[in-house]
Amino acid sequence: MEMVTMITMGGLIILLYMVLLWLVSLLLKNSSIIDIFWGLGFVIVSWFYYSQSGFPLRGRSFLINLLVTIWGLRLSIYILWRNWGKPEDFRYQKWRNEAGKSWWWKSFFKVFLLQGLLMWFISMPLFAAHLQNTTMNWLDMVGTLIWGIGFLFESVGDLQLARFKADPANRGKVLDYGVWKYTRHPNYFGDAAQWWGYFLIALAAGGWWTIFSPVIMTYLLLKISGVKLLEVTLQDTKPAYREYIKKTSAFFPLPPRRKE
Repeated sequence: MEMVTMITMGGLIILLYMVLLWLVSLLLKNSSIIDIFWGLGFVIVSWFYYSQSGFPLRGRSFLINLLVTIWGLRLSIYILWRNWGKPEDFRYQKWRNEAGKSWWWKSFFKVFLLQGLLMWFISMPLFAAHLQNTTMNWLDMVGTLIWGIGFLFESVGDLQLARFKADPANRGKVLDYGVWKYTRHPNYFGDAAQWWGYFLIALAAGGWWTIFSPVIMTYLLLKISGVKLLEVTLQDTKPAYREYIKKTSAFFPLPPRRKE
């Protein structure tokens, strides 16, 4: 299958996926289900690209499909567990209230189609890595190492936060130990690091042009849906968070700053 055809087919698969999720969201009256299925969408499109490589059991195509599957399934399962039984996320409730009765169709464009387009663009390193299942080189190894560091921060960070929140004695407190001692957002840093890992694996296959993917993902995590949005909420709801900010790096893991 030609490159343009593969990319187009990947986009159509994502579009169909988003349409189905949108229809389910209308039945549930919950647009925030997109958060649960975000990671799974990358798994699906990666497996499509993997199928075009003939499902090899070794090499770069096998490697990146394995990494994406581990990342995407863990993320989707974790968010499903975290959100189970809870109402629609406040961000989507705000949009629903602002749109009123027209939200049912506006949600398709503002939530599902938009995130589908982002998924398509961001998934390009996966396409590029599957395109050349040649002998792996040092870039594949470095990419896998960076992915591993990112996966460690994201998964351990989520686990530590879940345990922290499960203890009623921690209500109103700030988690400042474990990986949270070195970055205020280990899960967001980990997510970004994994996408830079994917890019390096794609780069090993000649996919230098996919550099926009980790750049977009990092920007979204830092400025749009991640760090910036959450920081405002936490500073308003947890007074102790301001002290936490003074000693802890916002994104990149660094040793805690000493008090002056």
